[in-house]
Amino acid sequence: MESEAPDPSQSFLPTRQSLLSRLRDWENHDSWRQFFDTYWRLIYDLARQSGLSEAAAQDVVQETVLAAARQLPEFRYDPKRGSFKAWLRLLTRRRIVDALRQQYRHGQHQEPSDSPKDDTDAEHVFEVKWDAEWQSHLASAALDRVKKRANPLHFQVFDLLAVQGWAPSDVAKTLKVNLAQVYLIRSRLRRMVREELETLEKEGI
Repeated sequence: MESEAPDPSQSFLPTRQSLLSRLRDWENHDSWRQFFDTYWRLIYDLARQSGLSEAAAQDVVQETVLAAARQLPEFRYDPKRGSFKAWLRLLTRRRIVDALRQQYRHGQHQEPSDSPKDDTDAEHVFEVKWDAEWQSHLASAALDRVKKRANPLHFQVFDLLAVQGWAPSDVAKTLKVNLAQVYLIRSRLRRMVREELETLEKEGI
C-alpha cells in the first residue's frame, strides 16, 4: 500500500448489505477494492492513535482486510447479535493489539496488558475512539455528497463558513456575495448535510 493517503472524505461510506453479499465472493475484486477504499482510513487512523508507526498501521490495515476476507463468508448480519460496525471494530482491535505486542518484543512499545480488567478498560477506550472516528468519517462523507450536489459557489460559501470558520461578512466580501444570500446558503446547505447524514446512517449496518 502506498504511503500517500487520499482524502478520507472522498472514500468513506458505510457498508451496505449488498456490498457484504458481494464480498463473499473472493474473486469479486471490484467489491474488495470498494471495501478497502471505504474502510482503510478509519482502520489506519485508529492504528496510528494507538501508537503504531506509519508502516505498522499500514500493515494493520492490510491484515484487517485479509481477516475480513477470510471471515466474511461466515458473517451473517443479525441486529440482535451485533452490527457489522462492531464486528469490524473487533477485527481491527485484535490486529492493533498484535502489532503493539510485536513492537513491544522489539523494545518499541509498552506491552498490552493481559489482565481481564485492563483488557475490558482498553476495549472500552478503543470503542469510544472507534465511534468518534466513525462519526468523523460519516460527517466527511455527508459533506462530500453535498459538495457533489451543490452549486460550486454555494459550497465554497458553506465551506468557508462551516468548515474554515470564516465570519459571514468576510465570506460575503471575499466572494462578492450578498450577506443575506450568505446566510441563506448556509441554512440551505446545513439542511442538505443533515439529510445526507440521516441517509448514510440508514445505509450503514
